[in-house]
Order: sequence, then C-alpha cells, then structure tokens
Amino acid sequence: MRSHPAQIARLALLLAVSALLATGCAGGSDASDGAVTISDAARSAWKGTPITDPYPLPDQEFTDTEGESFVPSGDADAPVTLVFFGYTRCPDICNVVLANIAAALRGATPEVRDATELVFVSTDPARDTPAVVREYLDRFDPSYAGLVAPVATVEQAARALYISYERPDGTTGGYEVEHGAYTTAFVGGEARVVWAEDVTVSDLRADLTQLARVA
Repeated sequence: MRSHPAQIARLALLLAVSALLATGCAGGSDASDGAVTISDAARSAWKGTPITDPYPLPDQEFTDTEGESFVPSGDADAPVTLVFFGYTRCPDICNVVLANIAAALRGATPEVRDATELVFVSTDPARDTPAVVREYLDRFDPSYAGLVAPVATVEQAARALYISYERPDGTTGGYEVEHGAYTTAFVGGEARVVWAEDVTVSDLRADLTQLARVA
C-alpha cells in the first residue's frame, strides 16, 4: 500500500519490534507504514505497545451486521474501542485473536466488559456478507461488532491505522487474504495501545483494565 509522505516521516518504521509486524493469515507480510518511537518508560506501563502520537478511528463508511451504516470515528462510542481487521475464512490467526480477546473480557470485571467494544473489519468483502460476519463473530462473543465495505474502503481504513492489507486476488473459492494481525485499542477516539497476535490473555486483560480506568 502507498502512504502519504507526511505519515511516513511522522511514523518512521513500525516500532522495530517484531511482535508488531503484521503476519497475515495467508503466511505473513510486513506491517504497512510505520509507527511511533516509544520510550522505555512509556512502554513499561503497558503489556502491549503504547502509542505516544495518537491517530483517530477510521472515518470511512461501513455496513454493520444489522445492515446499517457505521462510521467508526462517529459510531464507535464505547469508552474503549478495539479494532481488528480479519476475515471469516481465516485459517488461524483471526480465530486466536478473537478468542483471546473474548477470554480476556470474560475474566475481567463487569465495569471493564461494559466499557469495551471490539469492532471487526472484514478484509474479504466478496465472501463476508453481514450475515456471514455475524454468525462468525457470535462464536466468540455476541457483543462483537462486525463491519463490511468494498475493498477500496477497507484499504483506506487499514492505511489509516497503519495496518498492512493485500487486496484479495479472488472473488470465490479458497483464496487467503494477507492482512495485519494486530489489534488497536482506542480511548476517546484516539489510538492508545496496539497488541501483536501472540499477546497473552492475561496481558490483554491487564491492559483492558488499565484502558477502562483512563477512559
């Protein structure tokens, strides 16, 4: 994906931390456009990687699993919003990430659960209809929100969050979709923390608790 030069100058390389390099479901790809430089002191307060130069939720228009228009920057109104890009036919990583977040929330306090919403953005719009996405997310947590949109919209939103995304090379059949596999946490509409796909349930729960406190 191409990026605006100002974004690259502002964000440089994506952390230089291998855990945050986006491993796509189809085998792995580099994270897209870079990220922020994090001090040791700031990093120590979180289990994931904190973002010291926050960026906003995407402002593209999607369709949610109820068939309604959904713009994350305006409609994601939970105190803590988690955004993950994936697809329902993902053979491995998407399932692990969604299951781990669900487990972290189940073991959290009611206050943390009530403050947190996960927004799943499909990277496979040709096969992921709203109904398909809803059925898939319900396997993990019925509270998860699911969004679909044309490929160009997904690509723009992924770029806004510095998440790698390879346009699907098919419309039917068994193709896989390369995409960044980390989750971004937003508070007040601004990115605060990102987690790699291998973050543990206990570390997720610790960060979600801290995010709910500052939200």
